[in-house]
Amino acid sequence: MARTPTFGRYAEIPVDEMTPEQKEGYEAMLASRGGLPGPGKIYIHNPKLSKVIGPFGGHFHEGHYSLTEREREIAVCVITAKFHSAYPTWAHERRGKAVGLPAEKVEAILGGLTTSFEDEREQVVYEMAVTLANARWVSVGLYDRAVKALDHVGITDVITLMGHYSSVSMTLAFYDVPAGATGMAR
Repeated sequence: MARTPTFGRYAEIPVDEMTPEQKEGYEAMLASRGGLPGPGKIYIHNPKLSKVIGPFGGHFHEGHYSLTEREREIAVCVITAKFHSAYPTWAHERRGKAVGLPAEKVEAILGGLTTSFEDEREQVVYEMAVTLANARWVSVGLYDRAVKALDHVGITDVITLMGHYSSVSMTLAFYDVPAGATGMAR
């Protein structure tokens, strides 16, 4: 019997109906993320993935990586907007504003409009994110400014953060998860 969708088009699996492997993935996600974030509700269907992606996503929690929360939200807003995925774009519009990004800048990013930042690191993150999201060539000038402002640790944090949120955005877009969806109570 088909389940009724609980999170967009996806029908979540109640914990008591998970396979032992899914329960392991679920527990790994809870241990690394402190909860079951939006796409995690879907990822637990694939226990091998959830055991890896939970800790990977956990790397991008505040204090675990080299970016400020404002820098993180600049890159995340650029990439979630690219995929037109309602749930993460809605969540990170709110989060970007909550961490102190000016509303007009967040709204410009989400609308695909050009904006700029006074802070050198934030400007470099923005330029990197726009360049990479639009599959454009990274100029020598941008590369040099990124190395100077972020070093290679910061550069790889921006790139892998964007890769992670590409996966998040595509997953939530595929399952047509609307903005503000809560899913099954756990």
